[in-house]
Amino acid sequence: MGKLIDDEPKMFYLIGLRNAHSMETQAIQLLERQVERLENYPEIEAKLRGHLEESKVQRTRLEEVLESLGESHSALKETVLGLGGNIAALAHTAASDEIIKNTLANYMFEHFEIASYKSLTEMAAFLGHAPGAAAAQASLREEELMAAWIDEHIASTTRMFLDRIKAGVTADH
Repeated sequence: MGKLIDDEPKMFYLIGLRNAHSMETQAIQLLERQVERLENYPEIEAKLRGHLEESKVQRTRLEEVLESLGESHSALKETVLGLGGNIAALAHTAASDEIIKNTLANYMFEHFEIASYKSLTEMAAFLGHAPGAAAAQASLREEELMAAWIDEHIASTTRMFLDRIKAGVTADH
């Protein structure tokens, strides 16, 4: 581990790491709810299941970085964010266009994660914390790939949804 400088920058770095850990916990909970309801969209289900596993690895990376700094994540924050994530996922299940709403929400969330990992990478570099920078960069690459995949599939997902409606097939999930 590189030497961390100045207490205030380190404090904000630790806050960022804890926030990212909570963000990944929320992502895991959202993805778990979504994959349960994607029987009509097997390609999307498979991709989200894969990203669910990536999100678990990302959360573990963050735990390891926090532990390397003698810190832990915030269980209280995760409980609050997790509750919000579950409420959001449940709200979409009542929507007849659940797949569209989830696709758009996932695209937005991926970009939030990308921004978070870019910020963490910069904080770690500023503080000379190589393990944190490497962990943030690895997660950043995974989030960028997922965001690109969603972007490439927004139109086809929308078309599949509309084709199902037109054919009179239940199209909500």
